[in-house]
Amino acid sequence: MEGQETEKREEYAYVLDFMLSGKSFSSRSEPLAQVIGEEWFTLLEVTPKQGITLNLGERVYIGKNERDKIMLIKARIAYDELTQTAKSTLPGIVANIVKQNERKFVDFFNNAGPLNIREHSLELLPGIGKKHLEAIIKARSEKPFESFSDITARIPLLQDPTKLITDRIEKELEGNERFYLFVKPYRKRFV
Repeated sequence: MEGQETEKREEYAYVLDFMLSGKSFSSRSEPLAQVIGEEWFTLLEVTPKQGITLNLGERVYIGKNERDKIMLIKARIAYDELTQTAKSTLPGIVANIVKQNERKFVDFFNNAGPLNIREHSLELLPGIGKKHLEAIIKARSEKPFESFSDITARIPLLQDPTKLITDRIEKELEGNERFYLFVKPYRKRFV
């Protein structure tokens, strides 16, 4: 229907951890994988199809159509439910997703606006203070940024934009932020 927002679902995800016999504390011994969505960085637990082995960092289809490797999306999970392997794999995979979607994140630098009268959304990126903020706004008003390397070249002393965004996404995934720029916040449901 028009005007109704359909729930945003991930189409593809990257494998953070694959457990052939499930979690060690689980009573059921079935293969289980923890994955992160490509579009909204949704953390999920999935069951692979019988006989399928998944590799860390592998991109898998989890959309509504016929899936080749994933049988079932079991649940959305919180950051603290990730295994140690998933937590250690996460930064590299998030950085790869950011690099592969460079245009989307460069557009963020070009279009980000104020959150309120005191705070700008660019300041939520780790390492961006008032001086960097002023330099970014001045540079983008002269000419929109075209790439991460363009941002780095035009803003002296700014850290790697990929790392800034990756670090922010990781903080948002941990779930203790006031504002969310890239991740749909996960709220645990208490029964």
